[in-house]
Amino acid sequence: MAKGPEKNTKNKALHTKLLNRKKAKLQEEKREKALRLKALVAKMNAQKRTDESDSNHIN
Repeated sequence: MAKGPEKNTKNKALHTKLLNRKKAKLQEEKREKALRLKALVAKMNAQKRTDESDSNHIN
């Protein structure tokens, strides 16, 4: 084997841990954003239905 310096596995492990944490955080934020959008769309659809039903009752 080559007689070079030992590999720095401690920093590699820490870096991997940090990257995994960052990926998990981004996935969670993406999931939360999707849920917020889904709730907003549902709210807007419900509002649209009530507006349509109100306009049908007036006519």
